[in-house]
Amino acid sequence: MSAPMKKTVELFYDVVSPYTWFAFEVLCRYQNRWNMNLRLKPVFLGGIMKGADNTRPPSANRKQYTRKELKLLAKYFQVPLVLPTNASEMMFVKGTLKTQRFITAVDMMDSTKTEELSRQMWHRNWSRDEDITEAASLKEAGKHAGLSDTQISHGLEDMHSSKVKDRLKQFTDEALNHGAFGSPTIIAHTTDGPVMLFGSDRFPILAQVLGEKWEGPIPGERQL
Repeated sequence: MSAPMKKTVELFYDVVSPYTWFAFEVLCRYQNRWNMNLRLKPVFLGGIMKGADNTRPPSANRKQYTRKELKLLAKYFQVPLVLPTNASEMMFVKGTLKTQRFITAVDMMDSTKTEELSRQMWHRNWSRDEDITEAASLKEAGKHAGLSDTQISHGLEDMHSSKVKDRLKQFTDEALNHGAFGSPTIIAHTTDGPVMLFGSDRFPILAQVLGEKWEGPIPGERQL
């Protein structure tokens, strides 16, 4: 008897989002445990927010809540998130357009490096409070992700090319066409068509959609 065909799950993501880091790590942990073909699709969150008309700033109460919630979620998901000293500057002033273009350039060149490069970016901006926009920072992240000096040089060059900009826009538009309004956006492709889920707290539902078992944030770990 042949093994059942893997179901494709797409993660449309921007490393500017801490909630997306949680979702990213969980999907990576489950990609070999579930019968799932995980496809990582870097997007530009600013483009999604604008395209979905979702640009209103959060209220003061929500900002205060978010800071507390992120600490709780970091512990639950076992992700080493540490709030940066100036999250607003990192997210809204520096932004991640350059970062996402670099990730896209590397993804187009060697997709086996996409997962670890993305993880390194999150470690830099959401764990060590380091820059992820300057060329030197992108180079450092690339080294930690296992890229060769040649790959890093090509990535830094290609990130300014039309082909990379077009790919990032393509994935951003794909997410919007699925109905995305933020990051993370997860698309599970089933025999009944694509199912969109948003956020880092939808994994029990994703498991149901895929016909799999949700075992908590660390699969195989005994749940208390």
